[in-house]
Amino acid sequence: MWENLPSKSDLLDIADPGAAPLKVNAHLHTPYSFSAFTDIPQALDMAVKENVKVVGINDFYSTEGYKDWARECAARKLFPLFNIELISLNKSDQQAGIRVNDPNNPGRTYLSGKGLSFAQKLPEPYKSQLIELRQESNRHAARMCSALNCVLAEHHVGFDISYTEVERNLTRGNVRERHLAKALREKVVAHYKSLDAQKAVWERLFGGKPLKSPIENAAAVENEVRGNLLKAGGAAFVPEDPKAFLEMDLVCDLILHAGGIPTYPFLADDAKGEFTDFERDKVKVAEILKQRNIWSIEFITTRNSVEVLEDYAGYFYNQGFVVTFGTEHNTPAMEPIELFARNSTPLTPVLLDINYKGACVVAAHQYLKAEGKGYVDVSGKPDMENRASYEALGNALIQYFTKR
Repeated sequence: MWENLPSKSDLLDIADPGAAPLKVNAHLHTPYSFSAFTDIPQALDMAVKENVKVVGINDFYSTEGYKDWARECAARKLFPLFNIELISLNKSDQQAGIRVNDPNNPGRTYLSGKGLSFAQKLPEPYKSQLIELRQESNRHAARMCSALNCVLAEHHVGFDISYTEVERNLTRGNVRERHLAKALREKVVAHYKSLDAQKAVWERLFGGKPLKSPIENAAAVENEVRGNLLKAGGAAFVPEDPKAFLEMDLVCDLILHAGGIPTYPFLADDAKGEFTDFERDKVKVAEILKQRNIWSIEFITTRNSVEVLEDYAGYFYNQGFVVTFGTEHNTPAMEPIELFARNSTPLTPVLLDINYKGACVVAAHQYLKAEGKGYVDVSGKPDMENRASYEALGNALIQYFTKR
């Protein structure tokens, strides 16, 4: 898709460098992993309705949605970002008991890759590594499905969950625990017709704990299923095999060879204002990420207060990092595509500007990488001295895509 675009100089000539930042959502999951959306067109129709012009697909372990994403974005004059999300392991953090961006598992670290090559051609051994990670993730889901069926048999609910049916009917081949929670909720609704009977079943399955959510709220019920049955401490919880995770440096290598920019997703402050061990000191985090050659970060803004977003995003941008924001949409709950901070607080002009500049760097990286050289090289070193020129080129690209 990049080969038919105007040259860099022509793009810059026709761009308006003084235009207001456009709305961006750089992190959206689709049904190729797990998503609130039924399909990609639904997500992008929402983006159009909410005037979000730049949208990033960001599925777990998968780039299979890229072709649909590119086609459907083009049909709506949206600029596509091509991303991926993986889970890595940092053994030194694990041994030290440091919680990074998984609040329950020391050392386990989520990483995104921003601006991967499209069309995606991942060389070996990275292609095989990604396939194996996905297969192991599915094997873990299958083991958890078996454990869940043991719980269902123990409580004599009258049915079980077919892993094959879950994979065939609810997924695009990438099975997550959220799919199991959805399958169980749907089975309970189908098998027990009255709401009282459904509540009674949930109370039995939850070990005597009554359902807290309104039973009509499917997303909330599925979250309770995960929390009570599938997460650590739950009756159907199955620990993941260590081989399900590559070490952090290997995941960064995989992202770089896929043409992307390794990116650290922040949890930042939770509803109580608390941070993980790793993220508490932003100055220290910045130095560690620099040492690990990770020069891009992102936030899922609905998790955080607007004050913390401004503090952290502003600091990291000034330290030379690429900074982007998204919503994930990797739960059953449907939220807006437009970005807000916690409690539906609008983002400030400073945050909108930082997010747009980050998206512009990723956009320019995708465009230039198609010719061989992007914002980061194959070692992960960023062209930070020229970041402003990437921002200008990305702005020109996005304007061209969204106006033509």
